[in-house]
Amino acid sequence: MNKARNQLEDKLGLIDVIVEVLDARIPKSSRNPMIEDLVGNKPHLIILNKADLADPVMTKMWQKELQQPGKFVMAMDSLHNTNMQALIKMIKKAASSKTKKLEEKGAVHPTIRIALAGIPNCGKSTIINRLVGRNVAEVGNRPGVTKGQTWLKTQSNIQILDTPGILWPKFEDQEVGYKLAAFGAIKDSIFHADDVALFVLKNLRQYYPNDLAKFAHIDKAELENINDPDLLLAMTQQYGMRDDYDRFSLYMLQRLRKGKIGRITLDRP
Repeated sequence: MNKARNQLEDKLGLIDVIVEVLDARIPKSSRNPMIEDLVGNKPHLIILNKADLADPVMTKMWQKELQQPGKFVMAMDSLHNTNMQALIKMIKKAASSKTKKLEEKGAVHPTIRIALAGIPNCGKSTIINRLVGRNVAEVGNRPGVTKGQTWLKTQSNIQILDTPGILWPKFEDQEVGYKLAAFGAIKDSIFHADDVALFVLKNLRQYYPNDLAKFAHIDKAELENINDPDLLLAMTQQYGMRDDYDRFSLYMLQRLRKGKIGRITLDRP
């Protein structure tokens, strides 16, 4: 990941617009502080991807929160190919200062070069494939699929620098690590699933009790009379996994990531 950061830094001079892809369910936790450092004064487009899986009220609040001078913010669902024309339009708007200067010098339809950056498993490759119009970037529902940097052409006079997902070396806030693990930015093999599941249960109880009660197959009132470890074990048994709460914890995280528990956002603006 350090190598990926250095490679991106080396190509910054060629980039007209930095496009940062965030997970709409954890917009704060999925923001890599190193990318903010790299942006500098360049136009900066922020995509809240997987918005179809996030709490729509929270997504609107985050769009307002992230909107600043020199920054362009939009929510999208790249998996189902929504808002792609709006994305192209916003990229051109972000690069308008540069393209206008080139057109004044006689350039016709000048090329816009963008870099797509973000954490692992935030949907960058899907966005690239939509922009290019074919499957040129490998897609996988796991972190670490994109290995190197590649320039890709689109039919909209936009060239894309695809970069591997970059995490930062150390999480200052442990909750950030839990949220990244919950939504698949960290490989399942390197954390304890039950710890993350308990963290998720705590947040669901606080922010989405109705969705939690439905998923747990219990009355909402019963949530007040059971602690999170006992609830996790009860759900393990309810879903036919006996006392294998590690297995159920992974199952619950997979359901969370697919939106099967509800439209959940764990970061609050």
